[in-house]
Amino acid sequence: MFPKIINSILILVAVFMGFKQGYAMFSGKPEMMEMFGKWGFTKTGLTVNGLITIVTSLLILFPKTFIWGNFLMSAGILLIICFHLLDKDLKGMAIEIPFLLLNLIIIYLQHPLKSAV
Repeated sequence: MFPKIINSILILVAVFMGFKQGYAMFSGKPEMMEMFGKWGFTKTGLTVNGLITIVTSLLILFPKTFIWGNFLMSAGILLIICFHLLDKDLKGMAIEIPFLLLNLIIIYLQHPLKSAV
């Protein structure tokens, strides 16, 4: 029971962070425009990336789409890590690592509402 409670909290944190960052991209916040702009993202590209981030964070909430949501969110985080590495920005890359690990831990612990088979 205790691991399910911990994983539920971790899932809510991941969904909140994904939704928050996705909305910041979707709405074109200046700091997001600056960061993604140096990697060649246009406003439209950033908006689409933000929408995808929001949708993938919501997919994590449902047992049937749990793995896909985590996989897609991890892929998005990995993409950002790769862009930071291309810029030789180790600090930016290091900031993203905990978010990637969060998704991997959530996948390992599985969805708390998943029925036992």
